[in-house]
Amino acid sequence: MKILLVTAHPRADSLTLAAAKAFAEAAKANGHEIEIADLTAEGFDPVLREPDEPDWSDSKKIYSAAVRAEMARIERNDATVMIFPVWWWSMPALLKGWIDRVWNNGWAYGDRKYPHSRAWMLAIAGSSAEAYAKRGYDDAMRTQLEVGILGYCGIAETRLEILFDAIEGPPGPENILVAARRLGSEF
Repeated sequence: MKILLVTAHPRADSLTLAAAKAFAEAAKANGHEIEIADLTAEGFDPVLREPDEPDWSDSKKIYSAAVRAEMARIERNDATVMIFPVWWWSMPALLKGWIDRVWNNGWAYGDRKYPHSRAWMLAIAGSSAEAYAKRGYDDAMRTQLEVGILGYCGIAETRLEILFDAIEGPPGPENILVAARRLGSEF
């Protein structure tokens, strides 16, 4: 299977990108092909401007060349995996802007659904699972990301994995890398 692996982190030496590498290596070992979309390194513009604004009266709208190129990149793959840090109990604005601009009406929802039946999100969280559960952040993220984005776009197999303890010290970061490898091998 060809997997589009999408990342959004400003530092090349981040735990997020290390987790993406661990996931990719394990998935490749299982025979998958990986195409990396490092939105930061590529300089993707996340700002939704008029040419890419959904037109609710025209589901066949032709979007900008940049968005059509991203749509083509998605379409040449069979699945999507997004790996990102949790910021404000969600994804970075860069990744959200990629979804806002590219996963558009008439292509990812509306008359057509997102072209992949499988999309996963691996969210790297700073604090513990207990801290998230205490305030319901984990459930809020599942509703927003798994239901509100992936489900809304008609994706049959969705998965949001929140990988906790990124900034709590050892063994948190190593556990995140182990989990990313395990998830890559399960894909």
